[in-house]
Amino acid sequence: MKRLLRLPLIVILAGIGALAMVWPGLYAHALDQHEIGSIFLGSAGLFAILAAMLGIATADRPEAPRALSVLLTMLGTMALLPAMLAVPFVLSQPDTGFFNAWWEMVSSITATGASLYAADLLPAPLHLWRAIVGWLGGLFMLVAAIALLAPLRVGGFEIMSSPYGRSERSERLPRSADAPPLAGYLSHPGFQAELADPVHRVMRAGRVVLPVYAGLTLLMWMLLLMLGEPGLLALTRAMGTLSTSGISPVDGAAGQGSGIMGEVVIFLFLIPALSRRFWPGGGELRTSESWVEDPELRMAAGVVLLVSVVLFARHFAGAIGVSPSGAKGVLDTLDSAASAAWGGIFNGLSYLTTTGWNSVEWQGARNWSGLSSPGLMLAGLAMMGGGVATTAGGVKLLRVYALARHSERELERIVHPASVGGGGRMARRLRREGAYLAFIFFMLFASSIAVTVMLVSLQRIEFDSATILSVAALTNTGQLAGAIPLTPTFQGSAGMAGAPWAGWAGLPALTKAVLAGAMIVGRVETLAILALVSPEYWRR
Repeated sequence: MKRLLRLPLIVILAGIGALAMVWPGLYAHALDQHEIGSIFLGSAGLFAILAAMLGIATADRPEAPRALSVLLTMLGTMALLPAMLAVPFVLSQPDTGFFNAWWEMVSSITATGASLYAADLLPAPLHLWRAIVGWLGGLFMLVAAIALLAPLRVGGFEIMSSPYGRSERSERLPRSADAPPLAGYLSHPGFQAELADPVHRVMRAGRVVLPVYAGLTLLMWMLLLMLGEPGLLALTRAMGTLSTSGISPVDGAAGQGSGIMGEVVIFLFLIPALSRRFWPGGGELRTSESWVEDPELRMAAGVVLLVSVVLFARHFAGAIGVSPSGAKGVLDTLDSAASAAWGGIFNGLSYLTTTGWNSVEWQGARNWSGLSSPGLMLAGLAMMGGGVATTAGGVKLLRVYALARHSERELERIVHPASVGGGGRMARRLRREGAYLAFIFFMLFASSIAVTVMLVSLQRIEFDSATILSVAALTNTGQLAGAIPLTPTFQGSAGMAGAPWAGWAGLPALTKAVLAGAMIVGRVETLAILALVSPEYWRR
């Protein structure tokens, strides 16, 4: 284990990716698809040997990595590691080309879930491989949020960090501008080196996050199997839910095989994507002792219910006068109303967590409300995003909450200029420095959307399609492109299994490259990437 901890983090991740190729290979052999199975098993052996060789060559690195070098590791994981993961994919689909296979792996590892391929044309082992890569990408973000981003105060942790370098929970006033000294038993040089080494931090965080993450995935898989979902579909649903990648081997609604009960299971397992308090670590992100008073959970509940109420109540505002099924009886009308309400609630949480699955009752909710394009609401939910330090993408609920509390306080000061805000230290922190940093991030996010739309629009793509594709990439919600009608483009091809009519595969190569970069930016976040160009990063 000590030798393993001396390796660069990217080498360890490459070894894990090589070992993960074994499972699609074994599954392909079980399906008598021996050619694909041999490709995956051969690639697993090849890259395991290459990772071992790189590990031997880099084990005795002369100096420990700088603190901010972890950002380069995260970028390498999202941009370079997919090149290795794409090799068995492109060998199994030789007509697709390496670039398209790399793009598919970037989409998977960033938990975006956008695909260039038709679900019914892609072999089952490749669907499993996409789901595994997305699941590992979600696990990496859960671990990296605590081990890599938290020490740098980026990725949402900047909102809750104290401007005085102290804990506002226990200390009323800062004793000194200097950082507090370490305890005696922490002063050993070896222990301090472990605290500074990102590999040690990742390993410690992984040991506590992996059992919970894998256990919830296994539990959800078993529940979906008991509800009648096929084995591969149930497994990919479980992986796609916990990682919020939304990767599935079939098109259509989330509860095709298991019905409403299956969607209830998915709904419950999407809740951990709303707050870090459901996962180990991230205790500094807690703004309340009780989960009932958690601002992220309360805001998520309010937003989801608001969207559902808007879709449900618009029916009574005179948009249409009959139920979506055309039923005349009271019981049938009530049943249609309940189904439409559930469709709005499920889709609201699904897109808020940037998973992007639709309910079996979503079409009924659309017909009930009479809205021609309620997908714009889903785009707004995806931009808002889930919890900080979770697998969800978007702006994040805590930043939105900080801006909302700041706006509320400003309105109070307009009415009562001499009023005292109150709420405690953490509430004041969120309203002041937290809201300031959240506004900066929101402006950076809006600028990223504008730049991405501009670059995508250069390739003769309709402006509305360019906007939705850009939002889907930056929020890591690939299924958003299917929720809103887009003008298809046929300037590119992903091979015989490609689906150019679905919004992604028909794009030209340059546009795909821009959107792949947007997925990486949305996953790592703009503030973390901007830290790479700061003078302090390159200063020795």
